[in-house]
Amino acid sequence: MNFQFDEDQDLLRDAAQKLLGDKATLEAAHKHMDKASDYDKELWSTMAENGWQGIAIPEEFGGAGMSYLDLSVLAEELGYHYAHTPFSASIFGAAEAIIVAGSSEQKSTLLPKIANGETIGTLAVFEQSGRHDYAGITTKAVGGKLSGIKLPVSDGLCADIAIVAAQADKGLSLYVVDLTQAGVERAELRTMELTRKQATLTLNNAQGELLGEEGQGEALLDNILNRTAILTAFEQLGGAQRCLDMAKDYSLERYCFGRQIGSYQAIKHRIADMYVKVEMARSNCYFGAWALTSSEADIPEAAAVSRIAVCDAYSFAAQENIQIHGGIGFTWDANPHLFLKRMKMQEFSLGSANLWKEKLYKALANKAA
Repeated sequence: MNFQFDEDQDLLRDAAQKLLGDKATLEAAHKHMDKASDYDKELWSTMAENGWQGIAIPEEFGGAGMSYLDLSVLAEELGYHYAHTPFSASIFGAAEAIIVAGSSEQKSTLLPKIANGETIGTLAVFEQSGRHDYAGITTKAVGGKLSGIKLPVSDGLCADIAIVAAQADKGLSLYVVDLTQAGVERAELRTMELTRKQATLTLNNAQGELLGEEGQGEALLDNILNRTAILTAFEQLGGAQRCLDMAKDYSLERYCFGRQIGSYQAIKHRIADMYVKVEMARSNCYFGAWALTSSEADIPEAAAVSRIAVCDAYSFAAQENIQIHGGIGFTWDANPHLFLKRMKMQEFSLGSANLWKEKLYKALANKAA
């Protein structure tokens, strides 16, 4: 395995850092929270102009046809800069679902619009029971008409389409649902993360288009969610790295008893522990990117280990960042709490680390069989 980035990927990272450093500032995030905006539309358009939404979508379907490693580089920078966009829901979720399960016609129709930013997609899989097993999905599909309630749906307020899991005659199946139709009602689901709006989708005989074969939903979702988890892990990794950098920088700026607080052993140990966890998560995320690019058989294991490691690293880094900032870290005007809230949202959006530990056991058992 070669984990060195090539020249093009380094250039992509540099370009992303420059653009997001100018456009996706934490000051801008505070302004969007105050306005209660669904997402940063100007940033979204700029990203589309640069081809970011289509970076890993095949060229034949309107994308750039680059690799998942390229997309991982971009995902990490989006997480680091706390971008206020529906990128993860639309690209890591909906686009991946269509790439994995869509027919040639569905890919030709939907992917070009997702790639140019015209269409925003999302996943609507789980429901209010809070269960992340497929048996907990109660939404019904009868003759292509879907009825049920999905929550939480990430970026569901601004999405144009959703990939919905529903029980059909032959078992769990996936459907593409136009969220602008009359049979869909959307309501904001208030959470503590104000830059990633969650929604409740109520489907009342909403028309859906079958994605993949009927009854194949479980196998398709396993594949889709594994791929989504790996890509989301890179966004989480970027957030964890930002927490580490914020804590280190603040420890060098803040003085107590005439000394930088970073000179005290207690602070050094906290930052060192943050660094170790972040670097361990980075190695596991790279394993995930390699699996997406080079080894389909290793994706279930890679998804689980990257998810477990990055959830642990991000949780630890976000909490330690607040502790190192002291009392000011909890205040609204300070920035550490932003990453704590983003961490919590991402930690449970695809199921907790305990769920992914179970997935890891199953992946290793299947590999050994």
